[in-house]
Amino acid sequence: QVQLVESGGGLVQPGESLRLSCAASGSIFSSYVMRWYRQAPGKQRELVASISSGGGTREYADSVKGRFTISRDNTKKTVYLQMNSLKLEDTAVYYCNLPRGDGYWGQGTQVTVSS
Repeated sequence: QVQLVESGGGLVQPGESLRLSCAASGSIFSSYVMRWYRQAPGKQRELVASISSGGGTREYADSVKGRFTISRDNTKKTVYLQMNSLKLEDTAVYYCNLPRGDGYWGQGTQVTVSS
């Protein structure tokens, strides 16, 4: 069984930064790609970033390329999302995902970018 717990969300102004964390339980974390998704009000959940099991391959949505960085620490069973130069349109609930079977999801963490 895997549990994912996100943290690090908050209210920031445009141009500021946040770092999200997703801590996993269980023993399979280091064997799987990890993903960050987000869902804004009234919109579908979208894939923001993914990182391979060893961390060597990272992919990003075009909307966040150059601003967000995904990373992981397999010894801590944690995946991170460093978000810089935040924009109003980055406002959403952010979820981490471990895509095994039907997928494991955290409860989400709210990121609000507002002036």
